[in-house]
Formats: sequence, structure tokens, C-alpha cells
Amino acid sequence: MSGDLAGRLAAAVEAGMPRVRGDLARLVGCRSVANAAIEPVEECRRAASLVAELLRDVGLDGVEALPAPDGSQAVVGRTAGPAGAARVLLYSHHDVVPVGDPGAWTVPPWELTERDGRWYGRGSADCKGNLMASVLALRALREVLGSWPVEVAVVCEGSEEQSSGGMEALARQSPELVDCDALLIADTGNVERGLPTLTTSLRGTGSVLVTVRTMAHAAHSGMFGGAAPDALQALVATLATLRDATGETTIDGLDRSGTWDGNPFEEDRFRQDTALLDGVDPLRGDGTVADLLWARPAATVIALDATPVAQVTAAVHAEARAVVNLRVPPEVDAARAQQLLVEHLVRHTPYGAHVEARPVSLGQGFRARTDGPAYAAMGRAMRTAFGRDVVTTGQGGSIPLATAFAELVPHAEILLLGVEEPASRIHAVDESVDPGELQGTALAQALFLADLGGLLGGEGDGG
Repeated sequence: MSGDLAGRLAAAVEAGMPRVRGDLARLVGCRSVANAAIEPVEECRRAASLVAELLRDVGLDGVEALPAPDGSQAVVGRTAGPAGAARVLLYSHHDVVPVGDPGAWTVPPWELTERDGRWYGRGSADCKGNLMASVLALRALREVLGSWPVEVAVVCEGSEEQSSGGMEALARQSPELVDCDALLIADTGNVERGLPTLTTSLRGTGSVLVTVRTMAHAAHSGMFGGAAPDALQALVATLATLRDATGETTIDGLDRSGTWDGNPFEEDRFRQDTALLDGVDPLRGDGTVADLLWARPAATVIALDATPVAQVTAAVHAEARAVVNLRVPPEVDAARAQQLLVEHLVRHTPYGAHVEARPVSLGQGFRARTDGPAYAAMGRAMRTAFGRDVVTTGQGGSIPLATAFAELVPHAEILLLGVEEPASRIHAVDESVDPGELQGTALAQALFLADLGGLLGGEGDGG
């Protein structure tokens, strides 16, 4: 009986893929960057309206686009379920990052384009592809079962990429929106195509803007260079103290001895995923690639203000600025780590330069429970969907909402998964999704919901 149901769900998911492609094309066509300075607000509203249409179509009740305090719209809906059934929340977001330079894309960024078996376009994976995987799973369940095995709620945020806290504020105002027993955050992916992966660890994050000033104005390098303290050189010297010769992050007072106890990150795969140039080695410190990615702090200079090369002048800089992004393991207090970074930058700036270092963003890390029934059910579902045992991984990226959800629904199991495998190149040019990943993720969600509803017998050990 359970095997027959799994087969029927697989067939329904596969049959639904052509429709998914059309729906995803419509979603990708919405330029839903939640920043009015980049794309019109109407584009986000159009995306929210389309998401609401999709959720109504699969049979969710009370579907609406709720205004969040940051001006975005979160689309929510819910199904009924059998009395006493588990309550499952499916989360994703309909906003996307900007395309950057459209000329750098080899396909139109706002038009879903198929090439070499992949579907290209901004948001095709992150996170509209993830949303469509959930929609496909719900369609398949309804077609095969005619009813819902559990109570299902869907929340599709409208400003996740802006880190403006809209959904978190909305959830705190109306906690019933996120009340559940199991929460699926569809905003990650498999460590490689076809290898089912659950993300169990997210790093905390904190960025610091550091400004160094040495003179009231720039000075001619021919007349004063050599004795005039160069603000840019002082800043570069300061930033250089954030890493040692092995690449280990070296912020005063911040522990850097952590080790990762989950699945390893093989160096060959890391080279491929990051497109390292010949002769360039990954940073390891005194540990492994996985240690540096998921178990230790990482300080990265992500922006630098100085004279552009195209506007070069023979002058000693009077002022220079940089943004340093800090990532820390989930067990580390992100606010405390950020303060240590601020103090380090001030302490190590040379020449008696005036230095200002101030926090500009902050998010606490997250570690998932892996000992509950939902985790076991998802392990079984993913193994059936992909035909391989599940592995676990960490994410260097941060999803601050995961921490907020853990606080708001502490009894819920939180699972992170999705369609965003490395070749998807999320946040970069030529973002794409592999249809097989979308199909497998959809089937895994359908099987998971059926399993929690007691329809699959709970076979297996969950991987």
C-alpha cells in the first residue's frame, strides 16, 4: 500500500513538471527585487499576486498577501487537516537579488530560458524554484489523495534578500502564522546534484563598516608621499590583521579552534564549486575546509571605498572605508563576536589614524534538531525521492529567520532543504535550476507530508 502510494506520488510529480515550468517562467518574469531604488515596487506586488494565485489553485484556504512593516508583502495560506494531525509550515520567499549587470548574463535574466537541460533566470532557484517545488508537492498530494494528510501552512516572504526583517516582524505580531510542529525552510539545497542534503547548521553574521582618516584632505604624493600617513594603506594594514598566513581568521579574543563533525567537504568538490584558479589552494588554517566553512569564524572584506583606478590621481588618501563581513558558528554569540571585531579593527589601525568602526548588520546562527520524528520522516522521504542516503551539511550563509522561528515556535522541528545545488550559482549571473533537483525536492516534500500523516508506514530509519 505505502509503496503504491509512493509510486503514485512520484508519477503525479513527474506529470506536473511541464506546468511547473510555465508557472516558474511567470514568476521569473516578475522583477521582484524588494528595493524600489532598483526595481519598481509593482514588480514585487505582481509576484505576490501570482504566488497567491498558485496557492489558491492548489487548494489552500484563506490565502492573502499580508503587508509587512518593511513595506513588503508576505503571502500566506493554510489547509485543513485531520483532527490531531501534525501541522507543517512550508516557507520560501518570492523576492530576489538584483541581476547586477544584465550584459554579463548569457541569457535574459528575467526570462526563464532552457539550455543544456537547465532552466536559467534570476530566482529560478533562489527562491522561486524552491517555492515551485512546494507547490508541485501540494498539487501531487491533492491529486493522488483528494485530501490533506496533515495540516499545511505556506508562508512566502517578500523581502528576505534585503534582510529588512519584514517577515520576522510580521511573525512576532501574529505568531499564529508560523505555529506548527514541523517547519520546512526551502532556501538551501543539495551539496551536489542528486545527493539529498539536509542543512543542519547556519552561521551567524555581523558586518562592520570601518572608516580610517589621517588628514583633513588628500595630499600630493610627489610633495608629501613618504611622510604623509596614507589612510588607504593604514586601512589595508588593519584588514591584513584579520587573517594569518594560513588563511585562518585571527580576531583578538574570538575562538578559532572549532571542528566540523558532520559530513566533510571534499577539496576537489570545493575547487569545482568555487571555480578556483589553477595554483590557488583553498584556505584551511590548521583544520579542514569544512572546519573553516562551518565551525570557525570567517572575516571577509566585502566592500572597499577608495579612488577607483579609472579616476587615479597622484595623491595620498586622507580617508578610506571598508565593510568587513563576519560569519561565526551557531554556538557563538554573534553580537559579542561583532563587538570583538569592532575592537580589533580599532586596536590594530596604525599611525594614530582616526578610526571609526560601527556595526551595520547582525544575525544569530542556527543549529537544527536532528533527533525528532519530522527529521526521520524527511530522511526517509529524501532517500526515496533521490535514491541515495541523506547527508547533512552546514551553510556559510545566514538565514536569520531560522533563529527567529526557533524562538517563536521552540517546540517545532526546523528542516532546511531545497533546489539550490552548487551549479545553480544563486546570487550570481546566469542563475539556474536543474529540473531534476526541483522534481526530486517536490517528491521528497510530498512523501514527507504523507509520511507524517501516517500514510507511508514510517519505513526506514531516516538515513
